[in-house]
Amino acid sequence: MHGSGLDLALVFLLAAVVAAPLFRRLGLGAVLGYLAAGVLLGPQGLRVVADADPVLAASEVGVVMMLFVLGLELSPSRLMVMRRPVFGAGGAQMLLCSLALGTVARLAGLSWTASIVVGIALALSSTAVGLQLLSERRAVHSEHGRLAFAILLFQDLAAIPLLALMPLLGHVGGTAFDGYMVGKALGAVLLVVVGGRLLLRQAFRLIARTGMPEVFTGAALLTVLGAAWIMLQAGLSPGLGAFLAGVLLADSEFRHELEAQIDPFKGLLLGLFFMAVGMTIDVARVVAEPLRMAALVGAMLAIKFVLLVIVGRRPGRLSGREAVQLAGVLALGGEFAFVVFSEATRVGLIDALTRDRLVATVGLSMAVGPLLMLVVVRLIGRAPAKPARAFDTIPDHQPKVLVAGFGRFGQVVARLLAAQKLPFIAIEPSADQVDFVRRFGNPVYYGDPSRSDLLRSAGAESVKVFVIALEDPEASVRTTRAVRQLYPDAAVYASARDRRHAWELMDLGAQAIRETFYSSLYTGERVLVDLGFDPTTVHAQVKRFREHDERLLRAQYEVRDDEAALIQTSREARRELEDLFNADVGEGVLGTMVREAETP
Repeated sequence: MHGSGLDLALVFLLAAVVAAPLFRRLGLGAVLGYLAAGVLLGPQGLRVVADADPVLAASEVGVVMMLFVLGLELSPSRLMVMRRPVFGAGGAQMLLCSLALGTVARLAGLSWTASIVVGIALALSSTAVGLQLLSERRAVHSEHGRLAFAILLFQDLAAIPLLALMPLLGHVGGTAFDGYMVGKALGAVLLVVVGGRLLLRQAFRLIARTGMPEVFTGAALLTVLGAAWIMLQAGLSPGLGAFLAGVLLADSEFRHELEAQIDPFKGLLLGLFFMAVGMTIDVARVVAEPLRMAALVGAMLAIKFVLLVIVGRRPGRLSGREAVQLAGVLALGGEFAFVVFSEATRVGLIDALTRDRLVATVGLSMAVGPLLMLVVVRLIGRAPAKPARAFDTIPDHQPKVLVAGFGRFGQVVARLLAAQKLPFIAIEPSADQVDFVRRFGNPVYYGDPSRSDLLRSAGAESVKVFVIALEDPEASVRTTRAVRQLYPDAAVYASARDRRHAWELMDLGAQAIRETFYSSLYTGERVLVDLGFDPTTVHAQVKRFREHDERLLRAQYEVRDDEAALIQTSREARRELEDLFNADVGEGVLGTMVREAETP
């Protein structure tokens, strides 16, 4: 493409906006859409981009930002907890896959040194594609998702010495292992870790005090790219530097703000990265040698899949279903293999033809990865799953009160009812919570309180008061809606997480009880009394504040969809509250009116 940079940016954005939603709508995943767009736009397709290498290099910033965000979610204490899966399962995966794939490479005619490098490179998995697949299926925090992340982390660490040892294994004249390079790498890691721990949090505190959002955004990007640049100068993976910077800020008060600032850039650049990977797939090589390429891709995926299932079962300690899903995520090749193969060609370990075949194999495996995961999920869906725990059979004892949810809120209500010997039924959607509270003799049953059949079996027709105490706001609204539709004459009290949750419940005709509001009022009252204020006066002021805030809640409920009106009512309410409290000490407009009324 010979147009301007703006033309190129428009083409990439158009491809991302069209391809990703289309493939996701077809159930194939956004990653495959980006890869297909890259193949179409690349040197082997429409040649919108004639040289994919600069695009791939620039788009790696997306992977760097993704690793920074992942680091934000891992505090050092959590990393210590993960040391067993990282070094146990991660080490086992790299050892088994490297030996198996290296043996195949040796049997194919490569030298033993080249076979070692090729085996290790093919054992690596794509961090970007793997985590994107987990994210699309909301499985990042599942058992196989956590183990997949631990293995990917070990792979990133293992790739560092591989690049450092490459010259030693190569046949470039007189090239030997350079101890200075290792020392420089260790120095870079220490610089990021020690410097980041001493400076980053203090720097962000100073920047936050400026009150300039654009400066905070710039500082966040500078932190990510700066840590990546330091590692790159030392010959290490730039993603490792960004990951370490994220870990150092994981316990800071700026964690969520940093994630919010980086996330939009990460999403766009990751899409660009996947398109760049699609551009690197040598379509001409695949077309010229379809059977050979299919055999290479199939052999790599099959070997890694089987070994990953073994690693997932032991030492990963996953169930069979979870282990198969782990294999589906990590069986594909990794983007770092492109770097390894290029370096191996430079030092004379493999020739250009072998490199092209290996690059095409890895690229095709990354393209096939989303399809493989889709097949795995569908096959597992047909397999007999472990039977889910059935909902309890609830006896109908004509209760007067039904408590939906037996967490902190619901337990307090239930204890008050039990103290008055009032019969009630409690339904809790968490089986673990039911098993726990039953040990203390509580009449709690496992089930989904939003189901009409379960409510009827619990004798809800005789219930006069429903208490919705579910901790999940969506489940709370869903259950409240079902109760109001089935039993419109009953009183419904529902705990609300915040004002907007309260308004949703009020829409359904429930009495919304804000969880922290009354406990906060009580705490504020006790604080004022302990500071020496008159208890009677404080109690009256707290009562006045409660009535004022309840009026404000109802007033804002009427204009809840109008942001400008919400802001205006908040300002007016603040002035009204100030006038109320000023009147207590004879100040303000109300205080003047009171004095005039009392003057004879």
